[in-house]
Amino acid sequence: MTTTATTDTTSETTPRSLPSKDPATDSRPGRLLALVLAAQFMALLDIFIVNVAAPTIRTELGASGAGLQLVVAGYTISYAVLLITGARLGSLFGHGRAHLAGLAVFTAASLACGLAAGTGQLITFRVIQGVGAAVMIPQVLSLIQQHFGGEARVRALGAYAAVLATGAAAGQVVGGLLVSADLFGLGWRPVFLVNVPIGLALLVLGVRVLPVEPRAGRARRAARARGLDLAGLLMLASAVVLLTVPLVLGQELGWPAWTWSCLLASTVFFAGFAAYETRLAARGGAPLIAPKVLRIPGIARAALRVLLVMGVNAGFLFVMTLHVQGGLGYSALRSGLMFVPTAVTFGAVGLTWRRWPARLQGVLAPAGFVLVAVASVLLGVLLRDGGDGGAGLYAAFVVFGAGLALGFSPTLTGALANVRPEDAADASGVLVTVTQLGQLIGVAGFGTLYLNRLHTPGARGSGEALWVCALALSAAAVAGVLAGLVRRRRATGSRQG
Repeated sequence: MTTTATTDTTSETTPRSLPSKDPATDSRPGRLLALVLAAQFMALLDIFIVNVAAPTIRTELGASGAGLQLVVAGYTISYAVLLITGARLGSLFGHGRAHLAGLAVFTAASLACGLAAGTGQLITFRVIQGVGAAVMIPQVLSLIQQHFGGEARVRALGAYAAVLATGAAAGQVVGGLLVSADLFGLGWRPVFLVNVPIGLALLVLGVRVLPVEPRAGRARRAARARGLDLAGLLMLASAVVLLTVPLVLGQELGWPAWTWSCLLASTVFFAGFAAYETRLAARGGAPLIAPKVLRIPGIARAALRVLLVMGVNAGFLFVMTLHVQGGLGYSALRSGLMFVPTAVTFGAVGLTWRRWPARLQGVLAPAGFVLVAVASVLLGVLLRDGGDGGAGLYAAFVVFGAGLALGFSPTLTGALANVRPEDAADASGVLVTVTQLGQLIGVAGFGTLYLNRLHTPGARGSGEALWVCALALSAAAVAGVLAGLVRRRRATGSRQG
């Protein structure tokens, strides 16, 4: 049955422009899902497609190592910080309308990135790209929650989860193809320009398929009353920038005193943000991240696990690309194609895990983190001496992809299954924001660790740096396992008490 509640209120009726048929049998929700997931895939692709193009960007624009990290991280910074505000804008003006507005900004910024004349311009336009994505992407989960119910919603969330992380590895492959093809002699620029025709096509189709809800109505008035929590947004943005910038620039600048001061200040801002949001909620306001959402069963654990799995995923892709292109001298195409086993395995596991025996469902997420930990160590061992890893490398990629899928998909689906419709927008915003923060921290943290350990050029020196990163990736995966064990022990203790 079609869900009539929006993601942020229980009183909104089904918009007049929407069909009232069962989403499982009506074709319109199917077209809607295909359209928003295509936009989701494009936005995710753009986070990782730059990884493969990074060496070419460095050569053609004369970018430094820190500049390359900011090209990657600049997009994710604005994306992560503004996601919840983007979700709130969907509640204010309609999810369909907000999705189209974000898509328009994203497409225009992609064109600007493709035409950028220098590193500074490219970083700036990447930040604007992230703004467009932050308005566009939160509407995906909201539209799924609003227009799909029962088994149809579970299937839609499964497709969403599969797209969410296959976009990462697919970005490496597509980036490799575009850079190696050197279309019209443009080098790295097609990795951004490819978004322009796709974005325009999605805009044209979106106007016809996406629901454009009436501006007036009880739900819209309630959303306006909630406001945007600009003070919370400013504190969160400050905390993220103070954390990310020193991580990215510190290694290249020799870790001057200001980098450590910024890292310390970021903890103060994060703590201040948490305190402010709690007080705002207690006063009856609408905080950017509602504390009550984190008290929904399973959400806090899911947020931590999503942060870890996406951080590991992003760090793995970024560091591996630097190693195989910079250390082993692989072409962009060969580098991109290396990640196909990871992408295919992630997609296959992400779409089929629900059909596995019921007795296994409860252990899939921790088992996934165990697989990621084992695969990370195996990758480090295989590549430590500067070799190509042989066939064992691709076996490790398969295990890594399966582990990521099991750590992510069951976690996300299980957490959202416990969320009431009126809390769906806030819960979705928290999980999607954590997803992007994980990717941001993964690139900045593991990228900085790799560059810090890269003492000598060549395959051997790069392999040694990669080995240290592999151990760190494995440790992060083990933390994902322990998160579930701590939660389970607390739950057991409370029942006994």
